[in-house]
Amino acid sequence: MKKKYFIIFSIILPVFFLFLECSDDITNPDIRKLTPLEKQIISGSDEFGFNLFKNITSTSTEKNIFISPFSISMALGMTLNGAADSTYEAIQSTLELSSLTNEQINESYKGLIDLLTKIDPKVQFDIANSIWYKKQMSFEQKFIDVNRKYFYAQVQGLDFGNPNSVNTINNWVNENTNGKIQKIINEIPSDAVMFLINAIYFKGTWKFEFKKENTYETTFNSPNGKVNCKMMQQSNKFKYYENEEYQAMDLPYGSGQFSMTIILPKENVNINKVINELNKNSWQSLLDNLSEKKGLLFLPKFKIESKYLLNDNLKALGMEIAFSRHAADFTKLYKPGGVYINEVKHKTFLKVDEEGTEAAAVTSVGFDATSVGGDNDFVMLVNRPFILVIKEKKSGSLLFIGKIITTE
Repeated sequence: MKKKYFIIFSIILPVFFLFLECSDDITNPDIRKLTPLEKQIISGSDEFGFNLFKNITSTSTEKNIFISPFSISMALGMTLNGAADSTYEAIQSTLELSSLTNEQINESYKGLIDLLTKIDPKVQFDIANSIWYKKQMSFEQKFIDVNRKYFYAQVQGLDFGNPNSVNTINNWVNENTNGKIQKIINEIPSDAVMFLINAIYFKGTWKFEFKKENTYETTFNSPNGKVNCKMMQQSNKFKYYENEEYQAMDLPYGSGQFSMTIILPKENVNINKVINELNKNSWQSLLDNLSEKKGLLFLPKFKIESKYLLNDNLKALGMEIAFSRHAADFTKLYKPGGVYINEVKHKTFLKVDEEGTEAAAVTSVGFDATSVGGDNDFVMLVNRPFILVIKEKKSGSLLFIGKIITTE
């Protein structure tokens, strides 16, 4: 008998209108506090995110990397509702959620969806989930109901043998990423029985924008040599921290609830060394050490489009059983058994400039960093590989994390 499989896709989409400066503003003081269980979900998701990010960077050292730990964590959180026994335990452990029950995990994800999508009216942050199944098969109703209730999942049966089913799924992807990711599948394999998809769309304007006239042509020092780039600049008060290994700065969006943290390793420090030292505790220590200082920031305009097949990465983190044709147990999804994960794909898009995602090129003005004067406490010239993290302040959610090694 042929084995069946289902496929999980985690799709994230960031769209940014550039800004600058940092603040402790709380967008809406009436927003409720996180529950202890939601804090555990965030803590686990962040730790999982750092583990996955480090695993990916260890095997992809010569290219830009950009992922959404929050999106992948949520997709696998939905998957937990179909897993049983050791398969469930492997996914739960990989997500760093072993201390929580299945019900607690579901309730916490629901609470986070409700909270994060409304937390800053000046930032658009949308979360969408869907389940597409082979309509000739009968799946466990509880699995469907739970994901509808807690993850607001759209559920639809399709004729997987009909080529139009590919268009139906990709149209949903396109719609829920505002056209920035137009498709996730090219075809439906003959053995496919289910696609579980998560999409996140983020659009944030900088709190204080960069001025177009200050952007200039220069070079970025990538591992493979110098590449051309357009460098933006701004002098302002920022949340800033520096130690012997790196400089770090926090750049808020909208009303300050969401922000991007830039981590720039010192010139004599390898970026992978800094990444390998990242974990939940070191990240929190960095955030705790940020303090307001006046400084001059140079930040390149850049665009990233990435796609990942995460099978090997998730296996390395402890989920190998979920990909096993013979050992995977998803009987809570499909009672007869024989269902396993065939692929976990992750696709991302990011473009940063003064105006936004669709902005045209701007006229640049030359600037010599060595001539900068004034009473700045620091100068941060981001002209070499750096790390970026996009987070939500109230929850501490690690929404996106990236390693930028070239601006081309």
